[in-house]
Amino acid sequence: MKAVKRFPWLANVTLYGCLFAGGDFVHQMIAQREEMDWKHTRNVAIVAISFHGNFNYFWLRALESRFPGKSPGMLFRKLLLDQSFASPLATSVFYTGVSFLENKDDVLEDWREKFLNTYKTGLMYWPFMQFLNFILMPLYLRTVFMGCCAFLWATFLCFSRQSGDGTASVALAFLYHLSLLYIYIHLILYQQHVQWA
Repeated sequence: MKAVKRFPWLANVTLYGCLFAGGDFVHQMIAQREEMDWKHTRNVAIVAISFHGNFNYFWLRALESRFPGKSPGMLFRKLLLDQSFASPLATSVFYTGVSFLENKDDVLEDWREKFLNTYKTGLMYWPFMQFLNFILMPLYLRTVFMGCCAFLWATFLCFSRQSGDGTASVALAFLYHLSLLYIYIHLILYQQHVQWA
């Protein structure tokens, strides 16, 4: 916590980027790929650190400066602006940024195919996470909190980008795969516990 208070920009942006890239790592583990695609994880990290972490750091401060406090009116304004401006921008930058770093011929292809569905799916997740963020977190921890939420969101985005269309059904399929991974890890840990006992 001291590092976040002492170097708020650097700590928030770095943690956000690491958590977002961690989402891609988890996606690849869930997909049970034979070999990790480290270039894709690197590209996700570049987009997350260069844009998402920085944007969210300054965006959250601007929102708090313009609409200070936790009154219902101020919370509503912050949530409305966040979901009508920041969310579509962040989703657009993710799809186009990763496509650009992969040298795709058409960097807008994923965006055209998945943006609207992803944005609608995000409306079932981000307003609640941001509400908790605005209510519970001090300003210097809000980007880190968003990074924690973005870890799960990035895992879904990477899942959707590789094998989905950004819809809620893809999110549910992703959660199903995540629960299988959770069970698998617990079985391994249980077996090790039995062997050590």
